[in-house]
Amino acid sequence: MTTRFGHAVALVAEDEPLLRMDAADTLQEAGFTVLEAANTVEALRHLEAVETIELLFTDIEMPGPIDGVQLAHEVVRRWPHVSIVVCSGRIKVGPGDLPDQARFIAKPFSPELMIRAIETAMH
Repeated sequence: MTTRFGHAVALVAEDEPLLRMDAADTLQEAGFTVLEAANTVEALRHLEAVETIELLFTDIEMPGPIDGVQLAHEVVRRWPHVSIVVCSGRIKVGPGDLPDQARFIAKPFSPELMIRAIETAMH
């Protein structure tokens, strides 16, 4: 995979360690600097602490006081410049569930599909 995203900073919010590591590896190979969160509390802490985050890649089913869909809405409200890709293997999103600018991909997904969704979200 080529590095397409320069030195953009991405946040991967995924509670399954192996899936989080795979997503982080794919993003690093694409050129991102990657931060990781195992729950939505950690994700919000990263977003509050790191002003340069440009992408949130989150699972829907996340531990914490909010889930990945609610996290996406909070990010749009507080950090409107952050692009968002939401994924799930069990939950299907319907029209209006996600913010307009967020993209959804179903698990399992290939690294290529993940990167295409991110490119769409970021442009």
